[in-house]
Order: sequence, then C-alpha cells, then structure tokens
Amino acid sequence: MQTNIRESIENISAEAAILVGVRLSTSKSDWLDPLGELRALAETAGARVVGELLQNLNQPRGATYIGKGKVEELAAMVKELGARIVIFDNELSPSQIQSLEEATSCKVLDRSELILDIFANRATTREAQLQVEIAQLEYTAPRLRAMWSHLGQVTGGAPMGVGTRGPGEQQLEIDRRLVQSRLGVLRRDLETILARKEREVRERRGGHFTVGIVGYTNAGKSTLFNKLTEGGAYVADKLFATLMTRVESWSLGGGESVLLSDTVGFIRDLPHHLVASFRSTLADAVHAHVIFIVLDASDRLAPAQLQTVREVLDDIGAKSQPRLLLLNKVDRIGALGYEAKQSLRTLEEWKAIEPDSIAISSTLGTGLEELADWMRAHKGGEQLEHSLRASLRDSRLIDAIERRTVVLAREYGADESGDFVEFTAKLGARVLDELIATGASFTIDGQPARGVKGGWSAARRSPPHLRDM
Repeated sequence: MQTNIRESIENISAEAAILVGVRLSTSKSDWLDPLGELRALAETAGARVVGELLQNLNQPRGATYIGKGKVEELAAMVKELGARIVIFDNELSPSQIQSLEEATSCKVLDRSELILDIFANRATTREAQLQVEIAQLEYTAPRLRAMWSHLGQVTGGAPMGVGTRGPGEQQLEIDRRLVQSRLGVLRRDLETILARKEREVRERRGGHFTVGIVGYTNAGKSTLFNKLTEGGAYVADKLFATLMTRVESWSLGGGESVLLSDTVGFIRDLPHHLVASFRSTLADAVHAHVIFIVLDASDRLAPAQLQTVREVLDDIGAKSQPRLLLLNKVDRIGALGYEAKQSLRTLEEWKAIEPDSIAISSTLGTGLEELADWMRAHKGGEQLEHSLRASLRDSRLIDAIERRTVVLAREYGADESGDFVEFTAKLGARVLDELIATGASFTIDGQPARGVKGGWSAARRSPPHLRDM
C-alpha cells in the first residue's frame, strides 16, 4: 500500500510530457520502438509521458522541424492531454524551438537539453557541477535570444521542472558577455580539478594495473563492478545511474589484483558539449591498461549501442589499449518478456561476429571466472617460478613482492652486503618488468636485476594473441 501511495504522489508531481520523434533515413533509432530511449530519458528526468507523436521525413522542415500538419496535431494533443512539456528526440535550433512553442503554447526541449538536465540533476560533486554548468552554458549561449522567451521569468526562488535545472534562469537573463566571462571562470576551475585528477589517474596507473569498465547506459556496468569488487557503486534500472567514476580493487586470486573503474554510461547522440566537459570523468577509461566494454547482448539495439560505445571511446582518445567485449545479460537473450526486448542475435551469432568476446551475466555471476582467467593471463603473462633476493632494508621492494607475486617460500640470511630475504615466488613477465622498473637493487635467479632487464623483458612477454587484442 505504501508503495502505491508513493507512486501516486510521484505521478501527480511529475510534468506531463509529449514525446516527438522524426525518423529520417539516417536515423539510428529502434524502428520497433523508435521513442523507447527518449521515453526512458524523459522518465529518468522526472517527466510523466502522456503522449507520443512520430513522423517519417526525408529531411526536417526548416521552421518547425516537423510538417505543418504534425504541428497542428501536436498542438491539439498538448491541449487535450494537458501536457506541460514537449520533448523532441532530435536536436532543434533556437528558432525552431521558438516557433514550436508559439504554435503549441508549451515548453519545448530537444534531446540534448533533456540529457543535460538529467546530468544537472545527478551532479553532486564540485567537479560534476562544473562540468554540467559548462556544458549547459555552451549549449545555451547561442540560444540566448530565443530562450529568454523560451523559459520566461521565474521569481521567488530556483526554477523548477524538467529542462530548468543547473545554471537555468540566472544565466539566461544575463547577456552573452557575462556568459563568456562565467565560462572562463568555470573552465579555469575545472582545469585545476582536471590537472589534479590526471595526476591521480597517472599515479594509479603507474602503481597498479588498471581496468576501465565502459558501455552503453544501463548495460549492467555497475552490477558487474559490484560483483567483482567489494561493491558500493549505485545500481538502478535507469539511464545514467552512474555519473561519477568509482574505483575499487578486484582480487584475481593468488595475490593478483587490479584496480577497476566504473564510469558514466554512453548514449547515442550524446551532446558534444557534454562529452568535452566530462573528459576528466572518463580519464580512468582513457588511461586504463585495459578496457572492458559491457554490452547488453539481450537488447535488440545492442549492435548499434556497441558501435556508439566504440565511437565515443575513439572520440575521447581511448584508442591504444586492448578492449575486451563482455556480452552481458546472456541469460536474457531471447527472453521476449524482458521489458518487451527481443534479442537481434543469438549468443552463437554474437560469438561468430565477436570471437574474442566473453559471455557473462553480471547478475548471476555467469562467466566471471573465465573473465578472471583472461585478466590474469593478460596482466602478467605466463606465471613462472623465480628466486628474488632483496635487502631487508628495502621495505618498499619487499612490500611490492609480497603484494604482487605469489610467494611460495621465504628464507632469511646475511652476506657481506647485509641482511636479506630470498623469496621463491611465481610471477609473470609484466610484474617482473614493473619490479625492475622501480630501480631497486635485487637479484633474479642469482643475477642482478638491472643486468637482465632488456633480455628478460623481451624473452618473457605475454603471448602475442593476448598482447595484441
């Protein structure tokens, strides 16, 4: 009963919205449910969808994007359904927004402004708030003249409703000169945070093997993150449930571990202002040693979503590191009742197209042991048994050996140089190279570490099929 009451209250308080989509010949939307993603975005923003309108066009109409007849139909729908907002699944120009608002007597948003609104509502840290405000100001700056009348005057407090969060009215009431001045201040503040974040990411990468989890929004990234680590990432069946990066250690067993980063989800037609502003949030993915692409393989739009993720990764500069595709939610492939989704491909078809992928279910834990095996092999290469002798005075080196190798035995002794500990340990070539790179003085199988660096690294690399994936 309490749940029903709460849902009723939320339903009453939400803005009634009509969704509008124009399907062009180049559209990437789902032709079976073309407004499905926009519907999820609107509901995530707090809107209550009361109507939908579609039109097929070869190219958009100049003044209103949709045809004259559809404008009249939209205006009638707004009046009949009591809608307070119209949301387009396309990007509109300022003049088109103004013309549509005059014709419908209703607030009009486009897809970009809706996504910006969602991010504004989710921004809780100073970094995220700066990023959102910069993105919103860059979006609204060329639209100021039209948007003064678009949002009207609000007095007596902060603006309310979908599309008016973040900088909102205050920025739209000032002139372009002040907007540019404000952008300058925000960018300087963000650059300071970005420089610190870049240092932290580089230090993390230098001391640990790092893995970035990326994927389309709502693909199951945070569920996988929580399954592999001690958890803590927010999980919800909604778009952009994760906005800020979270980093935790993933134990691979046998003393091996990596740092796992859970990042913000991608989406098609993500506003370029937002991509630019959130580069620091995606820094963990850009600088990671390996990238896991999590894909909801049960979604019929999965092929297009995978293409979007790969395009965004290229756009942010994450091109050099290996990428491993994780076919998530394999337990739901072909399940017609799963949110009306119907898989476009079977698991066998996916494996034929993406032979290097791993099939998993982050909810059930299916395939996670195979994933850990892949990660161990890729991280360290073949693990071999070696003898490592270190001075007891070098506590940092001893700690690194204890943490990053599988220690089988320890023997303590002394010679002319002082007290030492000799480890019998299993480790891969990558870990050995990293120990040598510290510059510490120790021996490997009786040979000085510095003396074998070049030959060791070249002779014991990871197998080519793992190194070049």
